[in-house]
Amino acid sequence: MSVPRWLPKRARRCVSLAGVALTGTALVAPQDMFANTMQRDNSHIIVIGKPTSEHDPLTYLADSESYAKNGLVTWEGNVRIWQGDHALRADKITYDRNTGVLSARGHVAIMEPDGSTTYAAYMEFSHGMHDGIGTSIYMQMQDNAKLAGNGMRRTNGLINDLSHAVYTACKICETNPDAPPFWQFQAYGATQDAQHKRIEFNHAWLKMLGLPVFYFPFFSMSDPSVKRQSGFLMAGISPHDRYLGTYFTLPYFWAIDDSQDLTVRGLVSTKTGPEITSEYRRRFNFGTLDITAGGAYDTNRESRYVNTFGNNVNSSGEYGLQGYVFGQGNFAINKHWQAGINVNLATSANYMRDYRVPGYGQESLNSNVYLEGYGVGAYARLDAQAYQGLNQGVIQNSELPWALPRFTYAYQGQPDALGGRFSMNTTDFDVYRTKGVSDQRGQLQMQWDRPFHNSLGQQWLVTARLDSNVYRATRLAQQPTYYAVGGTKVTGQVLPTIAVKMNWPFLRSFARGRGTQILEPIVQLIAAPNTGNSANSNMPNEDSLTYEFTDTTMFALNRYAGTDRLDGGLRGNIGVHQSWTWNGHSIDMLVGESIQEHITKNRIPYSGLDHHLSDPVGRVRFTPNKYLDVTARGRYNPWTHQFDYGEGLFSAGIPALRFSAGYLYAPVTPYYYYATNYREGGVNSPYLVKTNEITGSVATHWRNYHASGFFRRSLSRKQFVANGGDIGYSNDCFGLDIMYIKQYTRIGGEQRNTTVMFNFTFKTIGTFGING
Repeated sequence: MSVPRWLPKRARRCVSLAGVALTGTALVAPQDMFANTMQRDNSHIIVIGKPTSEHDPLTYLADSESYAKNGLVTWEGNVRIWQGDHALRADKITYDRNTGVLSARGHVAIMEPDGSTTYAAYMEFSHGMHDGIGTSIYMQMQDNAKLAGNGMRRTNGLINDLSHAVYTACKICETNPDAPPFWQFQAYGATQDAQHKRIEFNHAWLKMLGLPVFYFPFFSMSDPSVKRQSGFLMAGISPHDRYLGTYFTLPYFWAIDDSQDLTVRGLVSTKTGPEITSEYRRRFNFGTLDITAGGAYDTNRESRYVNTFGNNVNSSGEYGLQGYVFGQGNFAINKHWQAGINVNLATSANYMRDYRVPGYGQESLNSNVYLEGYGVGAYARLDAQAYQGLNQGVIQNSELPWALPRFTYAYQGQPDALGGRFSMNTTDFDVYRTKGVSDQRGQLQMQWDRPFHNSLGQQWLVTARLDSNVYRATRLAQQPTYYAVGGTKVTGQVLPTIAVKMNWPFLRSFARGRGTQILEPIVQLIAAPNTGNSANSNMPNEDSLTYEFTDTTMFALNRYAGTDRLDGGLRGNIGVHQSWTWNGHSIDMLVGESIQEHITKNRIPYSGLDHHLSDPVGRVRFTPNKYLDVTARGRYNPWTHQFDYGEGLFSAGIPALRFSAGYLYAPVTPYYYYATNYREGGVNSPYLVKTNEITGSVATHWRNYHASGFFRRSLSRKQFVANGGDIGYSNDCFGLDIMYIKQYTRIGGEQRNTTVMFNFTFKTIGTFGING
């Protein structure tokens, strides 16, 4: 047959492909195929009433067609009808020209533009598929979601009402299709709103393995095809919490537009006042903004307690009207510069504890505003920092600093004519404390590195470096320096350093070529003026509160964490690095010592550098196969015949079952060194408490099940720090996790009880939890 030239190419192609196998084919012109009039001519083009689309024709294909005098048109045999992205198929379709009703029977399938498909035993339409009814309905949606019902009524092409509906996102058992899915919603009625992309259930039961577990008088959810849509989210309920009691949460999500949204959550509890929190998010063409805020009337009252330093802490102001605000924003100015802000503020730590505000348990809340730029080999940042202490047992807000402002710049140049590379760094700041040292610093570090190697295979690195600082400080007699001076002091330091380092790797093979050994002696000479560690030169100390002499810092020019304290004097470092690798096994180790001309007696205690010959340091990693990995490092004091520092990590097992453990030892707790004047605290000072801890964990998974557990124990205090575990199950549509956490440490003077959490995840619906 001939194809009319006015039909779009898409429709003509469809006819030419299908026409080979069809005994009868007819095309429908771009008119409403369900109008009240129909005509047929010899060209098999059927014109039906007024058009519904100016662009897409309506097309039907069938094995046979017949026309009755009473106005009934029948198509049979693999009937297919479509217009644009809509398609309908059935074994038999009849159309009544007098009533405008179209009926489809037998393997009825309707494909919607969003990719979902509706199956039915019988469908009856009027008003051009806008209204209709059907029986034995089954809808296949995105993410393997399925919605079924005994019957359905469609209204205006937008609302589908189902009776005795069932919804699930689980796979149906192929060997036993009649078996209930892992979970499903079974409701007296369900309504699918195609316009607003929502599904609502009335008088619904949540069933697990066919057994009812929870009843919902009303439940609403987004269509699985929707990624963002306004509406209530999954509610949460907890039967017991130490500070909240039994509490209930209900969040609401408002999709304002494509670039911004707002989530509001209400909380009602039995032990304290209600809380409301909200999160606003917005994405710009040039940046992002995220603000979370909350407020509550906290009725929990706590009494005084004594903190680590023997001070009385009063929390009388940490109840009543409380709140917090967390916000962050990042904005691009141009391709080289960006600006941002991070705000983290809360009225009290107790409020964060009582209402489970994220961030509780940290030592402090940090806020900053910044401007930073990137260039070729260069980076610059200008920011201001503020801190709020949360752990009143250790930190007092009045002792925390403000950095107003801080400037950081780093530059690394290209190789010069001599083959070296120049770099420069500076970090300048103004630190203010209401109680303690306030100081300003200007700092500049310049360094030139020249690597080369010779014919013997030796790898050399020559370094020239200049460190310089200038300070202006007040109240040096207070924390964190506790100097016996007063007034305002202006000081500074300049330290030039020359260093030469040589690595000489030797390589050999063994085990008939299947193994490789590397023996690499390392020698380094560092020359600089002897400045001690400047502890008595009235210079403040903001970034060098710890000193780590380990295998990781043995060859560093400055072994302090920052630049307020510098390593001076003449010293040499000697080390040997060895590595063996064969047949999937490997051993890697490094040992070394430092030889120093000058002894600095005023370093932080237990530095390992109290003699001309330092304490030896080392590291070893042993990996015999993929089932075992052991790493250990430490520092040994030959004069006291004991380790001053040690740590180890152990991991063993197969992918389905893995064990890990760790150990850490230090004779002091470095955190407290500058937090209190330990020199006046005697043997009971918190600084002199040993750090001696072990940790362990285990994780396993088998098929759909998984479990894990951990512990952390202080051997010096003879008590656990924390322990917990998790056990769960997950499949293609559901997840369940039961978590246990026990906290033994004190935060803000309070010790938390055991926490048990149940997390339920339903695919296409969401996650909700129960805390105890």
